Amino acid sequence: MQTFRETDMGLVSRIAALQDKSSFKELHWEGSFEDYLRIVRENPRVTRTAFQRIYDMILSHGKTEYIDNKKKLIRYHFFHDEKFGGRDAVYGLDVPLMKLVNVFKSAAQGYGTEKRVILLHGPVGSAKSTIVRLLKKGTEEYSRTPDGALYTFYWQLDKKNGDGQTVQQQYQTPMNEDPLLVIPEEWREKVFADLCPPDSGFKIPVGGDLCPASRLIFR
Repeated sequence: MQTFRETDMGLVSRIAALQDKSSFKELHWEGSFEDYLRIVRENPRVTRTAFQRIYDMILSHGKTEYIDNKKKLIRYHFFHDEKFGGRDAVYGLDVPLMKLVNVFKSAAQGYGTEKRVILLHGPVGSAKSTIVRLLKKGTEEYSRTPDGALYTFYWQLDKKNGDGQTVQQQYQTPMNEDPLLVIPEEWREKVFADLCPPDSGFKIPVGGDLCPASRLIFR
């Protein structure tokens, strides 16, 4: 059995003190389906699609409009990577980045772009991988903020153990789906209208069906 000296325990305590318990609790919130419906009613934007989140995340960092050769251009501050000290900052590509953000905007508004595969094409050293890395880091950071919070669910299943006793087992949905998908499709229009009235200016974009694994459990 491993033991710790008094000095070791003091070090462990100091390491444990570095943890922000309130932040950890907020990031790992758990509740019932009814609790989640209450959250959606208060803030329907938690149901946004991935493209809507990416577009909002980019805009949350601000932008600067300027004129170059009589053309109106936009410089999105997100690509300056200020959060990480400019380690992956991208400069001199305002026009290509504008086109990329417009693709995200189109997909966020459901114009069909969300159904396409987005390819970044360019020569070696043109910041393709850097842009993808920025989007990945930015999305992770955004999801930790109140504006970028998102939710999924797990199933609570009854299983028989080796002794024949019934125990509860958690099964995480493999696709990290939105909990609203458990509402049958024919009921969603009325439920969504109750959660988010049409005059609110936002429409809950949840659509489709559960993944095969969840459908097998839910049927």
